[in-house]
Amino acid sequence: MAASKKLMSVKRDWRERDVRVVLSALIIAVATVATIALFASQLQRTLVSSASSFLAADRQLEAENGRPIPERWMQEAEQRGLETARMVEFSTMVFGAGNFQLVSVKAVNNEYPLRGEVEYQEGAEAPRQTVAHGPAPGEVWINPRLLRLLELELGDTLEVGNQGLTIAGLLVREPDGGFNMSALAPRVMMHADDVGATGVIQEGSRVEYVYLFAGEEALLNDYYGWLQPQLEPSHEWEGVRDGETFSRSLERAERFLLLGGSLAVMLAAVAVAVASRQYALSQRDTVALLKTLGVRSQGIGRLYLRRLALWGVVGAVGGLLVALPLYWLLSSVLGDVLERQIDYQIDPNALAPALLTALVSLFAFAYPPIRRLRNVPAMRVLRSQPGESGREAIPDLVIAVVAIFGLVWMYAREVSLVLSLLGGLALLLGTLGLLGWLMVTTLRRISGGGNAWRLALVGLYRHRRASLSQIAVFAMTLMLAATLILVRTSLLDDWQSQLPEDTPNHFLINIAPEAVDEVDEFWAERGHPLEKLYPMVRGRLTELNGQPVKEAVTKDERVGALNRELNLTWMEELPDDNGIVAGQWFTNGQTDGVSIEAELAGKLGVEVGDELGFTIGSEKITETVTSIRTVQWDSMKPNFYMAFPPGGGL
Repeated sequence: MAASKKLMSVKRDWRERDVRVVLSALIIAVATVATIALFASQLQRTLVSSASSFLAADRQLEAENGRPIPERWMQEAEQRGLETARMVEFSTMVFGAGNFQLVSVKAVNNEYPLRGEVEYQEGAEAPRQTVAHGPAPGEVWINPRLLRLLELELGDTLEVGNQGLTIAGLLVREPDGGFNMSALAPRVMMHADDVGATGVIQEGSRVEYVYLFAGEEALLNDYYGWLQPQLEPSHEWEGVRDGETFSRSLERAERFLLLGGSLAVMLAAVAVAVASRQYALSQRDTVALLKTLGVRSQGIGRLYLRRLALWGVVGAVGGLLVALPLYWLLSSVLGDVLERQIDYQIDPNALAPALLTALVSLFAFAYPPIRRLRNVPAMRVLRSQPGESGREAIPDLVIAVVAIFGLVWMYAREVSLVLSLLGGLALLLGTLGLLGWLMVTTLRRISGGGNAWRLALVGLYRHRRASLSQIAVFAMTLMLAATLILVRTSLLDDWQSQLPEDTPNHFLINIAPEAVDEVDEFWAERGHPLEKLYPMVRGRLTELNGQPVKEAVTKDERVGALNRELNLTWMEELPDDNGIVAGQWFTNGQTDGVSIEAELAGKLGVEVGDELGFTIGSEKITETVTSIRTVQWDSMKPNFYMAFPPGGGL
């Protein structure tokens, strides 16, 4: 009997307009956040999977100390279910048809590549082919430019050290080719088994061993957890997400989508708050009647709390049922755009923000007015009492602001951005409220028109509080929608404008000092004068204030700039896209000092006045930091960590 009464009570609730509004708002909020979170997760997996081909694997381990890693590290990876491959990279002189040429050699084993494909041609006029392997033992694939430089043909022999290898194909593209300003020599790809016979790699040779790993993310993370304590400063574990630009783009895209979805969430929260308040007002007589029948305040509180929980379950389930087909549709569109098959996966972690949104929306916006129902006196059945005062709604407003702050912070993860957004909304609502009040007051003075118009104007003024809140909410909705469109357009324009129209796609390096004027004149005669030529010297940062830099820097032992040679330069004027953040740029005639890039300075704890020591070949120089500057790394122009004045120690 009790169960039947509860069921009838629930059915009666479903017929309430305010309850339907609350459920609809919850479904919209959950569906919006779940769809965006699922799609963002799918987008991230798809882009990471596609971008893994740029590493030829899911992870790379580079050994820059000229020594291979212990064999047990690779055995451990294979025992953990990971695919592995190996390659060796070095520069050397090759000989063919009586000519010598400096080349960059990549020696790969049979498993290379683990991700992506190698593109090559069997002849200059042959069609391009994509294969998932490198050359066979005894063969090499070479860059087409090398054929012209050495005046060779396919089938000829190319001598790499002591070993003669047959030119079996032209290397068009390698998945992990990347771009390196200091390694623009023609590429030669050979089999790793032939490296020993060449005799090129000797003690002290500049060689880099690279190890590739592919597998499920959890397996890779577990393996890295085992490997990390054994890594040396010269070892670098790298993944697609470690790329600063790529990671930042993914993060910005996800935040933008979730911030866009926060518009729907905030509007749904307003609808939940308004509808639940109206529902609570409509239930006051029912509560008073229940109290006359002996139901205590605690029982009434539990009764409506169960109803609220039921609404939450229905809203969450309904929202997920709406989100899943939308997620499938968006993922299908993504597959068509990227022209690849999408591996659909429901990430449980992506559903957490949606469920949390439902929970917060329900208990922060719907629960406060319903909770106060237990305070309704039983005497209300005999004597009508006024509704809630504005003072009673102040705690609800405080809870709502805190809840909105928490939700938007969960989406944006930046307090400054959240404060800016909520501050702007508060200012907007205040402005819209003032304009709405002026409009309502002005409309009240308008005479004439039909009866319907006069009644509408009278009702608008009589219920001016509700009218002003509705006007403000509708105006805010239109403003936020317009802002979202403008921000989207601005983001796309900003991304597209990161590379200026005159971005170079060819570079000249290793110009001899005596040939600088001749090269400059050559291009000037052809209408393309060179804007700037930068001298470049390779050297290592080895000392900080008289101490070995790896001992002085304890907070971050894996600063990449400490594990390799840096490109050093001298320049008279500060580049346009650089900015001084501390100290001063070199004055005319100054020959001492060094300017360091700001991010590297932060990692090393370097300040203006510190002394940096550099080792360049067999020479050592020490200079005082005179300025710290920002560098725009994505400008596609030559950029340097360290800059010296002309005529200085460098």
